[in-house]
Amino acid sequence: MFFFRRTDIQSAVAACRSTPGAVLLDVREDEEFRAGHIPGAICIPNESLDAGQPAELPNLSQTLLVYCRSGNRSKQAAEKLLHMGYARVFEFGGISDWTGEVVPGQTLTLTLRSNPSTGFGWLVEQD
Repeated sequence: MFFFRRTDIQSAVAACRSTPGAVLLDVREDEEFRAGHIPGAICIPNESLDAGQPAELPNLSQTLLVYCRSGNRSKQAAEKLLHMGYARVFEFGGISDWTGEVVPGQTLTLTLRSNPSTGFGWLVEQD
C-alpha cells in the first residue's frame, strides 16, 4: 500500500530548504504558477503526471514536497508520485495557506526562423 505524509506548509518549505536535493513541487497549471508561486518551486502540473515519471525528477529517492492551490491536486499528485516509485513524498495542501513570499513565474517565448539553405540555425542556452 502506498501513502504519502501530510505536513504543514511552513514545515514543508523549511524542510525543503534544509534537505539537500529536496524539491518543492507546484502541481498547478503553468498559468497559475506564473501568476505566483513559493520561491524555489518547480512546476509540473498534476495532469502531466499521468504520462509517467517526469524528466525533472530523475531520482526516485529524493524528497518531494508537493502543493497546489487548495490541496486537492496535491493529494492526487502525491499518490501518482508514490505509484511511480518515489519514496519520500510529502503533501502540504495549497498555496492559499502560504503566508510567506510569493514570486511570479518567468516565461520566455522566443520565436526565431532559421534558414536551412544557409546552414545556420538557432540554439538557446541558459547559464
